[in-house]
Amino acid sequence: MTSRADRRAALRMFLAHTYLLSDAEFPYADDVSLMAEGVVDSTGVLELILFLDERFGVHVDDAEAVPQNLDTVARILDYLDRKLAVAR
Repeated sequence: MTSRADRRAALRMFLAHTYLLSDAEFPYADDVSLMAEGVVDSTGVLELILFLDERFGVHVDDAEAVPQNLDTVARILDYLDRKLAVAR
């Protein structure tokens, strides 16, 4: 099982590479809305969901694919924490 810090690093790297096409550090704070900033759009949410499934083995149900779970790095990490805790 990966630590929250490892999940955060992997998520921020994915966001930078996938949406900003950059190898640099993801420039947004963990509490910044990815959708409001234009980093992630509706198609990008699908890519994010696929990443969470492939990288962490977390299946995102349709009802869970909402901004309360997926709109900021912090919310995504909290969502992962909840899903991974249930899987134990």
